[in-house]
Amino acid sequence: MNVSDAIRLKRAVRKFQDKPLPDDVVKAILNAGRRSQSSKNTQAWQFIAIRDKTILKALSQCGEWAGHIAGAALCVAILTPDPTQKFQILFDAGQSAAFMQLAAWELGVGSCPASIYEAEKARGILGFPAEWHLRVALSFGYALEEEKLSAPPTKGGRMSLDEVVHLDRW
Repeated sequence: MNVSDAIRLKRAVRKFQDKPLPDDVVKAILNAGRRSQSSKNTQAWQFIAIRDKTILKALSQCGEWAGHIAGAALCVAILTPDPTQKFQILFDAGQSAAFMQLAAWELGVGSCPASIYEAEKARGILGFPAEWHLRVALSFGYALEEEKLSAPPTKGGRMSLDEVVHLDRW
């Protein structure tokens, strides 16, 4: 699958098969995040790769719409330094998230981001140091509805290019 197809066809997957991901698939997903670009190549992130079902369930309760984490084969918690210090930190974390999701899609693995609103509760669950912060986690797994992986793009839901692009000025 080429990048253009992955971008055009990628869908959020929130329901997963009860099937583990092979170690090489997990490594490929994490490596894609590690390889993403960052401001001044700071690579200001750490990843916690979670497969333990008890931890997945607990973490799924740290965000109002994070329930999909509980059924995932893998969750990647993307830790950053204090995101209020530099706006680039969250932008870079988002790029690493996008790279991981596109790599997963190419491997036939669905994913969905989750906002972590109860950051201190998540810290207690995952045990990461105080200088690191968790705002976004990604769930990964084989789609319960496998047809989602090959469904054509939907007609509605996306604004056209003309609706979002302004040339030279607003």
